[in-house]
Amino acid sequence: MNQLKSNRKFLIFCFVYIIFCLNIFFTSCKGKKEDNYFNIKEVAKEKTVQEIKELHGIVKEAAMNTLIVTSKGKDYHFMTTDVDVTTEETGILIDNPVLVYYRGILKENSDGEEVEIVKIQVMDKKDIINEKSNENIDTQEVIKNKALEILDRMSIEEKVGQMFIARSPRSEAAEKVKEYNLGGYILFARDFADKKKDEIIANIENYQNAAKISMFIGVDEEGGTVNRVSKNRNLRAVPFWSPQALYETGGYTLIKSDTKEKCNLLKSLGINLNFSPVCDVSTDSKDFIYERSFGKNAEETSKYIELVVKTMKNENMGSVLKHFPGYGNNADTHMGIVYDKRSYESFEKYDFLPFKAGINAGASMVLVSHNVVSAMDEDNPASISPKIHDILRNELGFVGQIITDDLAMEGVRGFATDGEIAVKAVEAGNDLLCSSNIEIQIPAVIEAVKDGKIKEKIIDEAVLRILKTKIKLGIIK
Repeated sequence: MNQLKSNRKFLIFCFVYIIFCLNIFFTSCKGKKEDNYFNIKEVAKEKTVQEIKELHGIVKEAAMNTLIVTSKGKDYHFMTTDVDVTTEETGILIDNPVLVYYRGILKENSDGEEVEIVKIQVMDKKDIINEKSNENIDTQEVIKNKALEILDRMSIEEKVGQMFIARSPRSEAAEKVKEYNLGGYILFARDFADKKKDEIIANIENYQNAAKISMFIGVDEEGGTVNRVSKNRNLRAVPFWSPQALYETGGYTLIKSDTKEKCNLLKSLGINLNFSPVCDVSTDSKDFIYERSFGKNAEETSKYIELVVKTMKNENMGSVLKHFPGYGNNADTHMGIVYDKRSYESFEKYDFLPFKAGINAGASMVLVSHNVVSAMDEDNPASISPKIHDILRNELGFVGQIITDDLAMEGVRGFATDGEIAVKAVEAGNDLLCSSNIEIQIPAVIEAVKDGKIKEKIIDEAVLRILKTKIKLGIIK
């Protein structure tokens, strides 16, 4: 009898133990299944990031957390809670022009559009009309359609050529424009040294006459230690002052008048793009970038950037915000590879602010540096990092052109051959490449497109942005 009881207890114990083990097994499987499910969802999410679209219209009605936008006779309702909404002097007024950047599909939903809003920009009425061209509120749509017409007629070779702004060669500059279908030239001090104004104008006109599509003619005229044009006494009695010197002498009033004078001088020569202003935040005189910066904290630097960009825009001069994501106290990437160990939070708190101010003020382009920023991408320089370009597009909401720093600089050349660097730059998301070696880099990108390594859609999107900017600036008539 005792033996029977003992066996029964043993069988019950075994049964309970088996049930317990099976429960653990099925729970584990379920967890793995759910984990795999969510991993698949995350991967799918990463692979289906939608492009940013634009809606141009006017303010029909505005409430506390709702904005109704009328565009082409249709009304769109947007919920504005936690949305980046920028305005100008008059704020959100009925009939003010508005630009909505979004992802998704608009459905005229009166309960609120079910799209992801990247940014909403409300402008003053005075900006509806361009005094030089008398364009109306449909300007953006007209520009886009004109750009698409040009794009549709372009070959692969012409499209890729448009993505390069090259250092102007010492000889056969006009011939190179034709051969490589160049999008632009960037001029340096040697292109101006000791030359008379008429000679410079003639040279630039020669480049433009050789181009099938009118070119960006760019220059670094920051003021202070970086001047290409005003060092020539035939063009200006003294070089332009640095931003710090201007502010110390005459505050923002002098900065604005200096920016206007600079734009007028450059335009008189045929230059349509100034690689300025410098957005880098630096308050330490020992920093490499300090002399070129505004020399003040992020908030003051942001005010300076906003003023300069708006002034350049009013003067119809292309602007370039540099050097994203912010130089900080790093060494010179002209001389070697630079690693930035700062936290991502420090960029959000300080470095991004001037870039946001410039973007909201209507900057034409953002130039990306060659710094390796470990908090964003520890493996690649910013200029060839898809992750950092994604931050610029999706977190800062920039929809304009992204341009590399010079791809001949030592800070990037150590990561691949000249041809491979150009391909990586396009794959990362750059629209324009600053190049000193077009003979190698343009054919390398063309080959990558023809081989399918780079999708032609990526090229088309970049070139469309380039063409739109050229039309806005009056470069393409």
